[in-house]
Amino acid sequence: MHHHRGKSSERFLNKEIILTELEINPGQTILDAGCGNGYMSKEFSRILNNTGQVYALDPDAQAIETLAQEVGGTNIKPLVGDISQVTELPEASIDLIYLATVLHGFSQTEIDGFKKEVKRLLKPQGRLAIVEINKEPTLFGPPLNMRFSPQELINLMSLIPEQTVAVGEFFYMQTFKNQK
Repeated sequence: MHHHRGKSSERFLNKEIILTELEINPGQTILDAGCGNGYMSKEFSRILNNTGQVYALDPDAQAIETLAQEVGGTNIKPLVGDISQVTELPEASIDLIYLATVLHGFSQTEIDGFKKEVKRLLKPQGRLAIVEINKEPTLFGPPLNMRFSPQELINLMSLIPEQTVAVGEFFYMQTFKNQK
C-alpha cells in the first residue's frame, strides 16, 4: 500500500502552468482524485468562481475531514473514496479528472480499476490529466521502476492523448481526451 500522508508535491509543481494547460471553464465539473490536502481543488474552485463543482476525492478520511472544514460554503465537495474503485459519482458526469503523483503507487489491479472508473466518469470529450514524476533519477520519489514515462502513460490509457507538458523541474503532466 502506498501512502502520502503528510507529504505533498505542491511545492515542486508549477500550478500556473497546470491551470493554464487544463483550460478550465466556468460551470465545469472537476474531480481532483487523490486530492490529499486539497490544494489543487482550491485552485480549481477559484478558477470556476463558484460555478460548476469540484469533487475532492481521497481515501484518507482524516485529510478529507480537514479539507471539509476548510472549504465549507464553496463549490468543493470533499469525498472519502478511491479512484481505483467505483465511486459514488454519477456516470458521465465529469469534465476533467486530475490525478497528481498518485498513479505510480497503484498496483496493476488498482490501475485496471482506475481506467474503468475514469471511463465511467468522464463526459463525452471529457479530459484526464495525470501529473507524474519524470522517469529519471531524482533525490526523492519512488524507484524508477515504479514511475511512468509519458509514452508509458499513453500506452496504458485507452483515451486519446493530447499533450505532455513540463509542470516543474521533476514533473510532467500528460493530458487525454475521452473518445466518446
